Order: sequence, then C-alpha cells, then structure tokens
Amino acid sequence: MELVLPDTLTGRPRAVRRKPGRPVALYVCGPTVYDAAHVGHGRNYLVFDVARRFLEAEGIPVRHVMNITDFEDKLDARAEELGVSWRALARREERAFLRDLAALHLLLPQLTPRATEYVPRMVEVARRLMRTGRVYRDGNEWTYTPPHRAAGKNFPTDRQLAAHAVSEPGHPFPESAGRAGAFMIWRLQRPPKPSWPSPWGPGIPGWHLECYAMADRLLGLPVDLHGGGLDLIYPHHYAENEIALEFRGRPFSHVFLHVGFVLIDGSKMSKSRGALVPLRTALNEVGADALRWYLLSTPPTERLPWSPVELARSRAEFLRVRDAVRHWMRASAGGRDSAASARRLAADVRRELARGLATDRAFRRLSAWATTETERGGAVARTDRARARAAFRDIEARTGLRLL
Repeated sequence: MELVLPDTLTGRPRAVRRKPGRPVALYVCGPTVYDAAHVGHGRNYLVFDVARRFLEAEGIPVRHVMNITDFEDKLDARAEELGVSWRALARREERAFLRDLAALHLLLPQLTPRATEYVPRMVEVARRLMRTGRVYRDGNEWTYTPPHRAAGKNFPTDRQLAAHAVSEPGHPFPESAGRAGAFMIWRLQRPPKPSWPSPWGPGIPGWHLECYAMADRLLGLPVDLHGGGLDLIYPHHYAENEIALEFRGRPFSHVFLHVGFVLIDGSKMSKSRGALVPLRTALNEVGADALRWYLLSTPPTERLPWSPVELARSRAEFLRVRDAVRHWMRASAGGRDSAASARRLAADVRRELARGLATDRAFRRLSAWATTETERGGAVARTDRARARAAFRDIEARTGLRLL
C-alpha cells in the first residue's frame, strides 16, 4: 500500500515512491544542538518516525538521514553564556538529544552527519552560487538573490508566510525587502567562534547550504521525502529548494511534509524564547507511549495546543487501550474469539496511516476497538492467538506504540 502525504510545495496529495532498486531517501532536518529538546521537536520527529515505520512495514527499505547543526549563532551565544566552548556544548547537547529520541522509542536515523563535517562541501556550494552572478557582498556577508521563478516552483516569500511560518530574530518575513528570498552563503568570522578557510576569507557558510550539501552527498537529489516543522518552510527549505532548482532544475524533494507546531500560550514552542516544555520532562511524567499518543492525536500538519489536562487524558486513553489488548490476548482468559477483529483493526490502522499519516484516526480506531472488546468481555481463542498477535505486532510496528 502506498503512503500518500500532503505535499507542502504543491498543496496536493503525493505518494512517496523510491527510485527503482534503491531505498526511499528520507531527509529530515535535525536540531541546532544548543539546548534541550522540547515536545515540539518530539512531535516533529515522531511524525517522520511513523512515516518510516509505515514504509518499512510495507517491506520498503528506507535510508534515513538527519543532520546535526553543531555551529550557529544561537549555539555561540549559549556557549558564551555558559562559559564553555561551542564544540563542547554542541557535543553535550547532541548526546542528550539522541538519548531523548531513543527514550521516545523512535527509530534513530542510520546517518546523523554534523554540519562541521560538511563545511568543505558547503564552500563548494557557495562557490557555485558565486558563479551565477547573483551574489552581492554587504560588509562581512555574501548573499545570494534567487532569480524570479514561476509560481509553484518554490515556496512563497510574501505575506502567505504568515500561514505557516513564524518571524524570529534573524529570520524576519521579507515582506518589504527588495530582495525577497535572498539568503546568506558566507560570513567572515574568526576564532574562537566557528571559522573555516574559504576563497573569501575565514568564516562560516550560510545555514541553508548545510542540508543541500548533506542530502546531495548521502542520498542524491531529489530525495523522496523531506521535511521538518512548519517554521522551516521559510527560509530554510525555501533556500535548499532554490539551490536545487539553480543547480539541477528540479526540486530538492519529490514530497515535502511539514509538521504543525506544538503551541504554548498560543505561540510556537521556542528554545530561543524559553517558552517550552522539555521533552525529557514530559517523558518522565507520562512515559513514551502516552506522550506518543498525545503528540500524534491531532493530524500531523495541524497545530497542537499543549495541555497538561489533555496529556493526562491521553495517558489514561492509551493505558485503557493497552489493557484491553492485553486482556483480550491473555491465554488464561479462556476466550473463544477468532483473530478476525484484530486483523480487521490492523487493516484499518494501515489504511488510515496510508492516507496522510492520519495517526489521529488510527488511534480512534484503536480506542473504538478497545471500547467494544471491553464491553463484550471476550478474549481470543488459544488456537488463534498467534494470528491475533501478528496483527497487533503489525500495529505496533507502524505506530510505535507498545500494546502487547
């Protein structure tokens, strides 16, 4: 069964398909490792975890790459605040981030390249952009201005941004700028801040060159599925896609998927603003399965207001479903039911996930099944337990929930 997702670039549903004889190329934008991950990050990576799980459950191999941005202005500022080197802070927070993802029971990417390892390739990307004649220097920075492109080739750079992005320090909306969509490709900078040699002097490449260089090297472009949070549409994914269009005449990815924010007090959770709930705190409070149930209880592209009350309800709902499954499967229950209802449930969950990763609808299917079977008080027959177990194992494999 094909996985069909709402493609952000075209606004239409598109199937995730791989190149013949190759695994699906999945590139997910990773964290800037300067502080602890929050539950908004957790939701983002959970969505792509379910996408990968679905594909692999269908027998489709996936090559999953997630970058680690280990140098950036926010990281420099945080390191100075703490009195440590930027490299030491990046390594510490990278380890903590990967531990949190593992605690959430995500399938970790096969590759997690660091930005520092790809600076020479980013310099080469910058050099190629310089040759276009559309790069200008303004003080210590070199900026690339994209050419005009037909509508639909790239993400919008006008007031439509407000529908999917947030304006943050260093990333304002370019509504009044004469060079809407322009992005930095090099900045002069010297140690002790991050700095590398280049034809233009020592400094750092623009952030947006990072993912292009990595995806092109490790997966080949265009990738099959690419995404991150809604705030990455502009400027990050716009810039990545612009480089791909300039160099190859094709988009960065066949399918773009962007995950809705987790909101706190009506605004996007943000490390830079300090408005967040740490992922580790939520994991310690309710556990991985209940947190997964809560964060995936709203359609992936929609925003999710953070609510401790709803989190507690999600925990209770997950435990109710888990207990219903385990009771129905219990050998000592003396059941007479066939495995048919479990197999129908697994088929329903599979269909819901195939249509836009509708985890919310899949979970409602699980909840309704639990209600029905609890009211019936039945249990599966001993002779059919193996088939029933296989059905629930399939649900577990696709959702990441531990039911058995």
